Amino acid sequence: MEKKIIYVVSDSVGETAELVTKAALSQFLDETDYDLYRIPYVESFEVLRGAVYHAKQLGALIGFTLVNNELRDFLVEEAASKQVECVDIMGPMLRAMERKFSLKSKQEPGNIHKLDEDYFRRVEAIEFAVRYDDGRDPRGVMQADIVLIGVSRTSKTPLSQYLAHKKLKVANVPIVPEVDPPESLFQIPTHKCIGLKISPEKLNGIRRERLKSLGLSDGASYANLDRIEAELNFFDNVIQRLGCPVIDVSNKAVEETANIILNMINQPYWNLENDNGEKIDES
Repeated sequence: MEKKIIYVVSDSVGETAELVTKAALSQFLDETDYDLYRIPYVESFEVLRGAVYHAKQLGALIGFTLVNNELRDFLVEEAASKQVECVDIMGPMLRAMERKFSLKSKQEPGNIHKLDEDYFRRVEAIEFAVRYDDGRDPRGVMQADIVLIGVSRTSKTPLSQYLAHKKLKVANVPIVPEVDPPESLFQIPTHKCIGLKISPEKLNGIRRERLKSLGLSDGASYANLDRIEAELNFFDNVIQRLGCPVIDVSNKAVEETANIILNMINQPYWNLENDNGEKIDES
C-alpha cells in the first residue's frame, strides 16, 4: 500500500494541527501507512504557495491552523486553484467564537504556548525534585521548600513530583539505620521537614509486592518484619531529634497526603517564599 502524505501547516508550532490530524488519521490508517510533514511558523505567501505545489505533486492533503486571516484565505484559494484537498482545522471555531462573543480574534499565533512565570516555576520545581530525589545530593535539603523524610516505600518520590507540579521545590531523604541523616536536616526550620510514617504491616505488604514485581523472593530482609521494625524505630528516633511534623501515610493516597501538606503550608507559621520574596501560591 502506497503511503499517504499529509502536510500540516501553521503560523505557530503546528502541534494542534498535528494532533487533530493524527486523531483523524487513526480512524483510517496505521502510523506506518502515512507520512506527516509539519511546516511551522509560516509568515509568508511564498511558503504557502510552495506547500501547495509540493502537495499537488505528491497527491498530499493539507491540514492547517492559521490565525492570520490573509494567510488563511490565501492558502484556501491557492489550494482550490490547484485542486489540492485543504482542511481548515481552527478557522470554523474562530469564526463561530467571533459570532458568539461579538469579538474579533487577536490573530496572534502561538498564544496557547506563551510561557509565563508560573510555567517556569513549575518546571524548575519538577527538575529540583528529580535532582534531589532519594537523598542523592544532600545540598538540596537547604534549598528545598519542603523536605520529606521516611523509610523506603513511603511514597516520597511520587509525593515529591506531585508537590512539584504545585510549584514547590521538594527534596526527599531516605531514612536507613546504617546511614546517618545529613546534618543539613537539622539546620532547616522544623516545619519544613515532614516525616512520612507507616505501619509495619502495611510496609511489609508493600515491600513484598515490590520484591515480587522485581522477580525476587519476598523472603528477603528488605521485607522482613524485624528489619522493618528496626527501620521504623530508627525513623522515630530521627523524628524525635528533629521535632518535625509527621503524617501517617499507611492508608493514604499520594493526593491525600499532598493535600495535607498543602494545608500545612497555609498555616500562619509557614514562611514559604520564592526568590522574589513573594508568597508562593500552591494552587
